[in-house]
Amino acid sequence: MTTKNTDLVANFEATPQVANSAAELAGVLRTAHGSVELAAGDSTDNDIVMLAPIPSNAAVPQLFVGSDTFGGSCTFNVGIYKTDGTVKDEDVFASSVADAAALTDVRFEAADLNTGSQKLWELAGDSTDPGGYFYVAITFNATGGTAGTLNWNINYVVN
Repeated sequence: MTTKNTDLVANFEATPQVANSAAELAGVLRTAHGSVELAAGDSTDNDIVMLAPIPSNAAVPQLFVGSDTFGGSCTFNVGIYKTDGTVKDEDVFASSVADAAALTDVRFEAADLNTGSQKLWELAGDSTDPGGYFYVAITFNATGGTAGTLNWNINYVVN
């Protein structure tokens, strides 16, 4: 029988103790959540819905999205944009998610499991933290064309 310590335990047991990243232990969990009513023309291919500004140094352990039926063969990506509207990674979290679903955690639909503790700036592909905020956004990649409700709940951890 073996015992494997995670880095969190190894750092705790080290002498002197090593501080763990607050994104992984004892960080503050916050949420950005809401809903938006989309008009028929808001769910066409390449339309973008900016959901919420999230600090660049935050880790995102959960990201739930749900929607009404937007019609057609509507699908969307979930990714990261700069606050000036420039795309960083359109589908870092999820790719081609179908509409008409209850709130579902899409955080790891496209992202690897090993990204769970990464900060938003790392997920955005930056080599250093630029500071400020990024938008978590939905980009439609197949047209819906029907009005409906989009709902989200983004849980994120900061120091």
